[in-house]
Amino acid sequence: MENQTQNAFRALADPTRRDIIQLLSSRDMTIGQLTDRFDMTRAAVKKHLTVLSDGGLITVEVRGRERINRLEPQGMAPVLDWLRYFDRFWDDRLNSLKEAIERKQND
Repeated sequence: MENQTQNAFRALADPTRRDIIQLLSSRDMTIGQLTDRFDMTRAAVKKHLTVLSDGGLITVEVRGRERINRLEPQGMAPVLDWLRYFDRFWDDRLNSLKEAIERKQND
């Protein structure tokens, strides 16, 4: 698994980071706005944002003194590509099961 994919999975492994991603899916937010949503320090939120940025899931735009965090949906692409393999795996297995059931019904 390439480094970008590993970083994306690492970022998604934590429930707080998944919550941050959900918040950023509705609008861009500053660290302060995100900190107001969680029972943790600004430094802790910033660490989560760093992991999300390293995973390519968010970008940070500096506007004056503010740092605006923005979701980067295309950052999910490596994760989705990896999961699609297993989607095909289950499709093949379920199609085989369906064919076996249909053969049994026709016997």
